[in-house]
Amino acid sequence: MSLKLVKQHRSFGGEQCKYNHYSEVLQCDMTFSIFLPSNKEMKKIPLIWWLSGLTCTDDNFSQKSGFQRLAEKHQVAVIIPDTSPRGENVADDEAYDLGQGAGFYLNATQAPWAKHYKMYTYIVDELTAIASTLVPNFSGEESLMGHSMGGHGALVIGMKNATRFKAISAFSPIVNPSQVPWGIKAFSSYLGEDKASWKEWDASELVKGATIPPILITQGNQDEFYPKQLEETIFLENARENHQVVNYKKVDGYDHSYFFIATFLDDHFAFHIQYLKK
Repeated sequence: MSLKLVKQHRSFGGEQCKYNHYSEVLQCDMTFSIFLPSNKEMKKIPLIWWLSGLTCTDDNFSQKSGFQRLAEKHQVAVIIPDTSPRGENVADDEAYDLGQGAGFYLNATQAPWAKHYKMYTYIVDELTAIASTLVPNFSGEESLMGHSMGGHGALVIGMKNATRFKAISAFSPIVNPSQVPWGIKAFSSYLGEDKASWKEWDASELVKGATIPPILITQGNQDEFYPKQLEETIFLENARENHQVVNYKKVDGYDHSYFFIATFLDDHFAFHIQYLKK
């Protein structure tokens, strides 16, 4: 494994690290960030995954949210993957919402995307194996957080692996991608025109499952992408009909930015901790 430590910074007593490695799944070099708490008491450490939104890299959350204070307080590790495969030989598009920076956390089946765009398998298998070697005294307990496209990713990955992840939370997630412009564009390109295949990657369909982890969603009512891209009605109706535990909070005055995320991050960490450290 070609794992290389690129940067390391002390933060709130823990270590914020950036790594580079070659991904066999994505067939390109990839970068990810991980925060490792101080663990002075040598206790078992759980892991939270943060999945970022369109155009983001692993730097956005690590540099803008201030999450390290909370991760150190609660003694949890946090891993932040990139949002897509990248590189000169990786398929791309001129638009911000397709191609590099817009992997949508799925496994593409259509050319030219299928060769590299397998972010689901990369996270669930390959990066998971790497993370398990980096977290000291790893407890094996995991949960997922995400924002926008990353909120979609957190919901999909969490519900498709319901016995693995203890909880899911999301800020402004794309909860019904099959019915909104961002999702329709991405799914048509990555998965093809057979809409039956889209259901596997749509949270509004997956929430019908027999058992899923508890979910917390926070959505600002001044979000510039709400409701056009982030419409929640079908998702919440399906959750209610299938008796799923979903706490959907709409908050006044907040937009789609990291100012919004930073404001409610305490709530999301507290939500995760109650399931990770039972």
